[in-house]
Order: sequence, then structure tokens, then C-alpha cells
Amino acid sequence: MAYRLRPAKPFTAEFRSVAESQFSHAIRLLEEQPDGPHEAVHDARKRFKRLRALYRLVQPDAKEFRRRENDRIREMAKTLSAVRDATALVETVNYLAEHAGSPEEMAALAVASKALTERRDRIASEEHDLPAKMAAAAKTCREAIAALQDLDLDDNPHRTAKRLAKAWKKQRLKAHGALAACEAHADAEAYHELRKCGQTYWMHLSLAGGIWPSAMLAKQREAKELVDLLGHEHDLSVLTGLVNENPELFGDGDTLALILGAIIARQQTLRHEALEKAREVFADGADAESGFVSLLWEKAATASRRKRKAGAYKANGKADKETALRG
Repeated sequence: MAYRLRPAKPFTAEFRSVAESQFSHAIRLLEEQPDGPHEAVHDARKRFKRLRALYRLVQPDAKEFRRRENDRIREMAKTLSAVRDATALVETVNYLAEHAGSPEEMAALAVASKALTERRDRIASEEHDLPAKMAAAAKTCREAIAALQDLDLDDNPHRTAKRLAKAWKKQRLKAHGALAACEAHADAEAYHELRKCGQTYWMHLSLAGGIWPSAMLAKQREAKELVDLLGHEHDLSVLTGLVNENPELFGDGDTLALILGAIIARQQTLRHEALEKAREVFADGADAESGFVSLLWEKAATASRRKRKAGAYKANGKADKETALRG
């Protein structure tokens, strides 16, 4: 099933279907590992992020359910992070090399790439319990699927639209707060929070895409551009932390200085571009956009119900007519 909630269908059933589809996909990845265990972990963690964004949408009317299941998914994802995080650092250095400003900087980044690749391989070789962790995560996914039956929501279109508006507004305000924090000071945690808000927004746009496909798709593309910029920025912050904590991994002082210089230069560029894009993505106010989503969702859901009723009346009328003619 596509990562989308259809307004024409009862919301609770749609929510369960989307969630079960994401969990089932994660289970298949973890158990079958079509491209190897590490790629399976990476792809499964993407599904977990989608699920956490989905569960945010029911918080206004199911706070305890959302809290419990969000904790379950978050803790499950943490158990699968070690090798993937090490691999991400290798990818980050290789990304930096694409923007190297000199042959000397390129050579220094090659040293960093080699060191981080060796570190990743060492971590992978020491992670003997990965198969057990993956099996445990698949088991947890099945438990989460069973727990979906605990969700009890009012599927009335107006109530559903109001619920979505509350969740949307809360997330929008959170994004505005993160953007303001980034504009106030160049703090890595503020940019990380903005990235998480961008990811959630991108996923919510996908989930609600059926209310106005063309407009929501356009917004989704803009949000994805922001997420990509902030993803690189966050990876560079993580890399900076590792370099500062373990400078011995990266060669002599000159090499270390070149690596840090490359990180700082690229990070400054990314932050500037990300702030410009974020102002565009989050330009609409929280009340305005949540109201827009609520109105379109209720309109789409109500129109669908009317259409089904009209079809049922027509079918009943035809049946009555045929009965009368036979009589």
C-alpha cells in the first residue's frame, strides 16, 4: 500500500493499513535482506521514520497510544544504528570530496575516507549480534502491528479533519520555532531539529497528498530539497564531533586542518541555502496551513460519502423498479 491516507476511506482503517504496510515492509527487509544486512537496516530505519511521522497525526485524540507506540519504534530503531551511522560518515567524507576546493584538500579527504572506511569495517566485524538485533526488531514490528487494534478513533469526516488540523498546526509551530532558533544562532542542535521538522512535514504531505495531489506534490518536492540540504549539514556536524573526539584517526596536523576547513566551508554554505529554503517551505502560518488541510480533507471525505450514498440510492431504486416490473 502507498504511503498515503485516502480521505474517501474510514480514517482508522486507513491508518492501520498504512502502518501495517510499513511494518510489513520492514519485516521483509530485516528477514530477507535482499541487498545485504546493512542495506536492509538502512531501509528498515527509513520505514520507522515514516511510521513515527504517521503516528503524530493521531496524537490529538490518542495521546497514550501515540506515546507508547512512538517509544516502541524509536527504541527499536536505536538498536540498529551502529554500522549504519559509521557508513554515513564515510558517505559524508565522499560528499565533501565532491566539493573539494584544492588538490591538497582532496588528498586530505582521501585520508579521511580511508580512515572512516576502516573504522566502519571494524565496527561491522565486531557487531556479532546484528542478526539477533534484526530478528528482535522484526518481532517488535509484529507486536506493533497487533497493537494497532488498540487504536479507537471517531471516523466522522469533521472530527478527522479537526484531528489532522491540530496535529498539523502543532508540527508547523514546532518548525517555525526551529527555524527561529537557527536564525538566532548557528547551533548544530537547532539545525538538527529543523531537519527533523522538515522530514516530518515531507512525510505528512505525502500522507495527505490525496486532498490536492498537484499542490501537495509541489510542496513535498520543496520540503525534500530542504531535508536533503539539512541532512548533509547534520552529517557534517556528526563528522565534526568525531574529528574533535578522535583526531588521531585523521593523520597529521596539516591534514586535520584541511579536513576541518572543508567541513566548515561546506557547512556554512549548506546552512545559508537551508535557511533560504526553509523560509520558503514554512512561509505559511500554522493556522492558515492547518485550516487549509482540514478544509480540504473534510471536503474530500464528505464528497466521497455523498457519492457512495448516491450510488447506493441509485442501485436500490433500480432494484425496486425491476421488482415492480416482475410483479
